[in-house]
Amino acid sequence: MLEISSYTSSILKDISFHIKENENLIILGHNGAGKSTLAKVLSNLIENNRVKIFNQNLEDISDKQRAFFINYIPPKFEIFDEYITLREFFELSCIDYVDNEKIDKVIELLNLKKLENKYCTTFSSGEKQLLLLGSSIMHNAEITIFDELTANLDISRIKEVFDIFKSDFLKQKIIITHNLDLAHALKYKILYMDSGEIEFFGENDEFFSNENLKKYYNNSITKINEHLVVNL
Repeated sequence: MLEISSYTSSILKDISFHIKENENLIILGHNGAGKSTLAKVLSNLIENNRVKIFNQNLEDISDKQRAFFINYIPPKFEIFDEYITLREFFELSCIDYVDNEKIDKVIELLNLKKLENKYCTTFSSGEKQLLLLGSSIMHNAEITIFDELTANLDISRIKEVFDIFKSDFLKQKIIITHNLDLAHALKYKILYMDSGEIEFFGENDEFFSNENLKKYYNNSITKINEHLVVNL
């Protein structure tokens, strides 16, 4: 489905892995590990000839076809026009045509009705993150890469995002996060990076063993009865 082979740059070192169709992935690692750079390589925002999707070289696919295949959601919301409303932003997230019925459903799903006709620049940081999530549902690519989507969300909103990730609103997902509770609960495959290298790539339960938590998080996290506890 998605494969990267022996990619090396000034930041990343010999990156190789693949995910199968219908397989989701969590990317973990400390600040500066290279997670966002990897996401941009996988989506060809950093051009390269090392990524394949559906057995095709990503760089050889047209821009429009690539948009159907893979979508990168950045960690920070940006718009080119300060007067764009929430609804207009969702309209721009549609690839082929404006699907007003779907827009209505996404606004209802994310409890954003009160913001529907307000300017996006007036939203809180958490509301902007929800706007990015909504745009990804409107876009509906085969694979969506989320770069720190939950960073500015309160606990109740994180639970809503978790429920959406576990539903069929989105197809395959690659999620970059520092939220270990979310990563553990989703049960997706785990890729852990450090200093531009892949240190772990495997199953969720294997990564979230106390042995690996001690190894990768310097004994700051312990798993007790399937719950993660910070060692203060």
